[in-house]
Amino acid sequence: MLPFKSIQEAEIAIGRSPTTAETIWFNYSVNKSDYYLYCHNILFLFLIFSCIPLYYLFLELFFRKSILSYKIQPKVNLSLSDVFRCYKSVMRMFILVVGPLQLVSYPSVKMIGIRTSLPLPSLWEILLQLGTYFIVEDYFNYWIHRFLHCKWGYEKIHKVHHEYTAPIGYAAPYAHWLEILILGIPSFMGPAIAPGHMITFWLWIALRQIEAIETHSGYDLPWTLTKYVPFYGGPDYHDYHHYVGGQSQSNFASVFTYCDYIYGTDKGYRYQKKVLQQLKGASNTNGEQNGGSAKFAKDD
Repeated sequence: MLPFKSIQEAEIAIGRSPTTAETIWFNYSVNKSDYYLYCHNILFLFLIFSCIPLYYLFLELFFRKSILSYKIQPKVNLSLSDVFRCYKSVMRMFILVVGPLQLVSYPSVKMIGIRTSLPLPSLWEILLQLGTYFIVEDYFNYWIHRFLHCKWGYEKIHKVHHEYTAPIGYAAPYAHWLEILILGIPSFMGPAIAPGHMITFWLWIALRQIEAIETHSGYDLPWTLTKYVPFYGGPDYHDYHHYVGGQSQSNFASVFTYCDYIYGTDKGYRYQKKVLQQLKGASNTNGEQNGGSAKFAKDD
């Protein structure tokens, strides 16, 4: 809860007139406890898990032919009942694990110093902190993911997530309850290292889940903004990890590709890409020699 009872007190405390955003934040949060504000994460996660994958489902239902060339594993098609079954499982885990975890993790958020007070962080501060959170989470997630692919980790925990060898957006949070708990640790490490405002924390949780849904979407769409993010893995990169399945020792990274490159765990993926490029080149050459053009369709 803000330590000000009026916007005039806030203005005196921060030594300037509040911005429009700060006034909106004051009016919304002045009578709300920090715990109540933190629990907004539950609503945000519910909306993200429920609504963001609908974008890809909408494209598949109404623009199937137009986007078929961007489907990474075109021979795999799940029915609406299969998709709904996945969503029900995700919601069950949300109610039993994710939601309660948000409720009980508030003390750790207070301990690391997430604040709700004025002034609000600048745009540059938010961007720098979000960048830090992504890099920190990506590094520690990489090692946890590798552990989950050892024999014990995979058989006891991680194989649930790999039930979808051709992932869909709703399958991003589809996992064993223990995996959900374990992978929550890297998500808190960035904010613990560089604590910021509650708004930055909300953005971090939301963007990380949206990114996970994109990389599990099954479509490598050319118009996505993440195409412009340096070292970003993306759907094609992570899809290979699911396609190989339980024996996969490649593409463990959750967001970026630098860990896989440094530790040599992207060799299988890079070899596959090289072979596909060679086959595509040979196909195009044969087409030109036959007086026409040969269309190469990726088929995993």
